[in-house]
Amino acid sequence: MSSFTILHSRKRAIIALMHTIVFLCVAALQTALSRASASSLHGNTVLGGIVLLAIYTIVTTVLLVVLRMASHAAERLYFGLCATSAALGLLGVLLGDPAVHAGVLRVFLLSCATVAGLIILRTHSRSVAIPPSEEK
Repeated sequence: MSSFTILHSRKRAIIALMHTIVFLCVAALQTALSRASASSLHGNTVLGGIVLLAIYTIVTTVLLVVLRMASHAAERLYFGLCATSAALGLLGVLLGDPAVHAGVLRVFLLSCATVAGLIILRTHSRSVAIPPSEEK
């Protein structure tokens, strides 16, 4: 079996895939309901803008660190797609997106990450089905 650094077990791959699907649903919902204005530090939406900014900053940073640690190509692709989606979410909070291009791109990137996660999970499922002593 190829050496995965972060998603080295079937359980980790399932957890990562579940997170990706949840964030895909959140991104799709945000895209559908987007007001598409940049966050402002004035008015009624100050707290919400700061919270979203903090969340996207933390998630993007963590995903970039994990991407740097990943060694397997499928793992790097998976985390690269997730990190790019989070970075686009961060830019959307900072700059706004009146035409919701970033939101649609985020949904596309997370859909691709879901496919990559399924491939990683399938790799782990195959290794469980065939005991290491019987591989040739």
